[in-house]
Amino acid sequence: MDREVRRIKQELSLRFSEQVYNGYWYSPECDFVRSCIAKSQDLVEGKVQVSVLKGQVYVLGRESPQSLYNEELVSMDKQGDYEPCDASGFIRINAVR
Repeated sequence: MDREVRRIKQELSLRFSEQVYNGYWYSPECDFVRSCIAKSQDLVEGKVQVSVLKGQVYVLGRESPQSLYNEELVSMDKQGDYEPCDASGFIRINAVR
Protein backbone atom coordinates (compact mmCIF):
# COMPACT_ATOMS: atom_id res chain seq x y z
CA MET A 1 0.00 0.00 0.00
CA ASP A 2 1.54 3.32 -0.97
CA ARG A 3 1.60 6.49 1.13
CA GLU A 4 -1.46 8.17 -0.38
CA VAL A 5 -3.69 5.08 -0.20
CA ARG A 6 -2.60 4.55 3.41
CA ARG A 7 -3.42 8.17 4.29
CA ILE A 8 -6.90 7.93 2.75
CA LYS A 9 -7.51 4.57 4.45
CA GLN A 10 -6.63 6.09 7.84
CA GLU A 11 -9.12 8.92 7.23
CA LEU A 12 -11.80 6.43 6.19
CA SER A 13 -11.09 4.31 9.27
CA LEU A 14 -11.92 7.28 11.48
CA ARG A 15 -15.08 7.93 9.48
CA PHE A 16 -16.02 4.24 9.75
CA SER A 17 -15.60 4.23 13.54
CA GLU A 18 -17.86 7.30 13.83
CA GLN A 19 -20.51 5.67 11.65
CA VAL A 20 -20.47 2.45 13.69
CA TYR A 21 -20.57 4.39 16.96
CA ASN A 22 -23.60 6.35 15.75
CA GLY A 23 -25.42 3.18 14.67
CA TYR A 24 -25.12 3.64 10.89
CA TRP A 25 -23.85 0.11 10.20
CA TYR A 26 -26.52 -0.59 7.56
CA SER A 27 -26.44 2.87 5.97
CA PRO A 28 -25.27 3.39 2.36
CA GLU A 29 -22.39 5.61 3.45
CA CYS A 30 -21.08 3.00 5.89
CA ASP A 31 -21.33 0.33 3.19
CA PHE A 32 -19.34 2.59 0.86
CA VAL A 33 -16.61 3.21 3.45
CA ARG A 34 -16.37 -0.55 4.21
CA SER A 35 -15.94 -1.32 0.50
CA CYS A 36 -13.22 1.34 0.15
CA ILE A 37 -11.32 -0.04 3.14
CA ALA A 38 -11.65 -3.60 1.77
CA LYS A 39 -10.33 -2.46 -1.63
CA SER A 40 -7.29 -0.88 0.02
CA GLN A 41 -6.36 -4.31 1.39
CA ASP A 42 -6.23 -6.11 -2.00
CA LEU A 43 -2.43 -6.25 -2.15
CA VAL A 44 -1.81 -6.51 1.59
CA GLU A 45 -0.34 -9.88 2.50
CA GLY A 46 2.61 -11.25 4.38
CA LYS A 47 3.79 -12.10 7.85
CA VAL A 48 4.45 -9.95 10.90
CA GLN A 49 6.29 -11.26 13.93
CA VAL A 50 5.36 -9.49 17.17
CA SER A 51 6.18 -9.71 20.84
CA VAL A 52 3.51 -8.91 23.42
CA LEU A 53 4.78 -7.96 26.85
CA LYS A 54 2.97 -6.18 29.69
CA GLY A 55 0.35 -4.59 27.44
CA GLN A 56 2.86 -3.45 24.81
CA VAL A 57 3.22 -4.83 21.29
CA TYR A 58 6.62 -4.79 19.60
CA VAL A 59 7.11 -5.55 15.90
CA LEU A 60 10.10 -7.88 15.61
CA GLY A 61 9.99 -8.40 11.87
CA ARG A 62 7.81 -8.25 8.77
CA GLU A 63 7.90 -9.65 5.26
CA SER A 64 5.63 -9.44 2.25
CA PRO A 65 5.90 -10.65 -1.35
CA GLN A 66 4.02 -7.48 -2.42
CA SER A 67 6.31 -5.05 -0.57
CA LEU A 68 7.02 -1.70 -2.24
CA TYR A 69 10.39 -1.48 -0.46
CA ASN A 70 13.41 -2.33 -2.59
CA GLU A 71 16.78 -2.00 -0.88
CA GLU A 72 18.61 -1.49 -4.17
CA LEU A 73 16.40 1.47 -5.12
CA VAL A 74 16.75 3.27 -1.78
CA SER A 75 20.46 2.77 -1.29
CA MET A 76 22.59 5.76 -2.20
CA ASP A 77 25.62 3.47 -2.30
CA LYS A 78 24.27 0.96 -4.82
CA GLN A 79 22.73 3.46 -7.25
CA GLY A 80 25.77 5.70 -7.30
CA ASP A 81 26.02 9.21 -8.73
CA TYR A 82 23.79 10.64 -6.00
CA GLU A 83 24.83 13.42 -3.69
CA PRO A 84 22.57 14.64 -0.85
CA CYS A 85 22.76 18.18 -2.28
CA ASP A 86 20.89 16.85 -5.37
CA ALA A 87 17.66 16.88 -3.33
CA SER A 88 17.87 20.59 -2.46
CA GLY A 89 15.90 21.74 -5.53
CA PHE A 90 13.12 19.26 -4.84
CA ILE A 91 12.96 20.34 -1.20
CA ARG A 92 12.77 24.04 -2.17
CA ILE A 93 9.95 23.38 -4.67
CA ASN A 94 7.97 21.43 -2.08
CA ALA A 95 8.33 24.31 0.36
CA VAL A 96 6.62 26.77 -2.03
CA ARG A 97 2.99 27.26 -1.00
